[in-house]
Amino acid sequence: MTFQQLGVSEPLLKAIEELGFESPMPVQEKVIPHLLDPESGDVVALAQTGTGKTAAFGLPLIERVDTSRHIPQALVLAPTRELCLQISSDLADFSKYVNGLRVLPVYGGSSIESQIRALKEGIQIIVATPGRLIDLIKRGVVKLDDIHTVVLDEADEMLNMGFLDSIDEILSHIPADRKMLLFSATMPNDISRIAKKYMKEPVEIVVGKKNEGAQNVKHIYYMVNARDKYLALKRIADDSPNIYAIIFCRTRRDTQEIADRLIQDGYNADALHGDLSQQQRDIVMKKFRDRVITLLVATDVAARGLDVDDLTHVINYGLPEDTAVYTHRSGRTGRAGKTGVSVAIIHSREKGKLREIEKKIGKTFERKEVPTPDHIIEKQLYNLADRLEKVKVDEAEISKYLPGVARKLGWLSNEDLLKRVLSLEFNRLLDYYRDAPQIDFIDEKPRKEKKERNFERPSEAEKDRRTAEKGMARMYINAGKHDGFYAGNLIDMLNQLVSGKRVDVGRIDLMPGYSLFDIPEKEARRVAEGLTGADFMGKRIYVEKADPDKDYSKASTRRSGRKADIPADKFAGSDFSGDDSETTYEYFLKRSRKNSSAKPKRKSKK
Repeated sequence: MTFQQLGVSEPLLKAIEELGFESPMPVQEKVIPHLLDPESGDVVALAQTGTGKTAAFGLPLIERVDTSRHIPQALVLAPTRELCLQISSDLADFSKYVNGLRVLPVYGGSSIESQIRALKEGIQIIVATPGRLIDLIKRGVVKLDDIHTVVLDEADEMLNMGFLDSIDEILSHIPADRKMLLFSATMPNDISRIAKKYMKEPVEIVVGKKNEGAQNVKHIYYMVNARDKYLALKRIADDSPNIYAIIFCRTRRDTQEIADRLIQDGYNADALHGDLSQQQRDIVMKKFRDRVITLLVATDVAARGLDVDDLTHVINYGLPEDTAVYTHRSGRTGRAGKTGVSVAIIHSREKGKLREIEKKIGKTFERKEVPTPDHIIEKQLYNLADRLEKVKVDEAEISKYLPGVARKLGWLSNEDLLKRVLSLEFNRLLDYYRDAPQIDFIDEKPRKEKKERNFERPSEAEKDRRTAEKGMARMYINAGKHDGFYAGNLIDMLNQLVSGKRVDVGRIDLMPGYSLFDIPEKEARRVAEGLTGADFMGKRIYVEKADPDKDYSKASTRRSGRKADIPADKFAGSDFSGDDSETTYEYFLKRSRKNSSAKPKRKSKK
């Protein structure tokens, strides 16, 4: 099968041949003919990142545009600025020989005036992040009346970032007879609901299996004591001399700390997280693409849209809560037909989560021992020997320096010379590993489960999830994914309802019935006061400092058992099931009376 046989026109064929496209990838073979057929309907395509999905929707999108009309005709929505720019760049490359076609990336963090100016000059394809596009719609500078095709790329990521309401707002401005394409790496229930709500009898195209990890990725894990995770990370990096990897951490603080330690220990590393300015992020990503740095330590949000095809490893410095997040992480390696390795560094309490991920992605993780110092040094030495063997020698230039160097080193035997060459390269490793501690490979120890009548205590993993870092408070909020509550909703509520300066938010864990989030310890009371009593889509919100010993998963089913002057709905989703909560109850009682007499009901922005 060739691109020409799929119906791709000559100008596009010429451009993609220059880009190195030879034969269509599976997702392109399935999607392109369907989109080029004017009688075909909507499409839900499930494919991993790196499988060629941008060309799958981009090529037919360009084919369907009328370049004689200088108005928006196609819209691509992406969750992040980086992905928006990447898609725009790819579409521009594909349309190199299509005269008169203009593609405009629309995203926050860039001059809105320049984007307005480009819109007025006339464009045919808009690639946008939801927030900035809504801003332009409200200003009346972008008209979507002639949009005939809408693409939602990485739809599962957009949902995780809380963009459902924004998508709804944008689609309300687009004709109902549009053609719609939804691309996602995973198929959670929310994606099915989007397809049902916005699409007309969509055709489902699956490359591989639903929620399956990338085919070319090998999944392995190392189990170590929590205190040895960083040592294990360094040994994994040292055991792979040509490593080019993203190391995923759960919080911005962990990300910066791990990157700083790697840099201090002599590795070409840097951090990528939300505390960096856009200019700083662009610089870091350029250095990583150019391989000035080979280890990028990143949070999931910051790494979205970073498009690199030849990663050798993805390293999970601990497992994410959501299996879909792991699928996205691991899908960043093993792309474009290449092989890759997804590594998880875990401790024993994460074994259950590992098995859950295995079941969801249909892959088995290989258990490996942390590389020993002897093995690492041997691996590095052989790699150097391989480089020496393959190095290109410029005979003409080097020959004029050889006599002088030979006189200087002539007294050394071949063996002595070889030893010195190797030592010059390896003294750091040899010194570091000379007295290196043994990193134990631990087994999960069987535990006796203690259960009390009518009450099951949270697992150790659950307690660990509710523990904040030093200086931070772990907060509980009685809204979760089943309520349509995502990270974007939480940020909106904090910005709108908590008085005073902006609250910095760290790690966020979204559960089905509740959520947990980190804020500075000193902000805990202010945040609890600001959010408690608010309304989210008809649900009364309650926030408290998370207690590792409370079973929040069953909180919504419990009765408060408290005094009659407090309406029962005041405690919806809260855990007041023990005598130890008396202090919280008295505080909430005072707040309830104060709110009912002095303050109107507040509503969060949906």
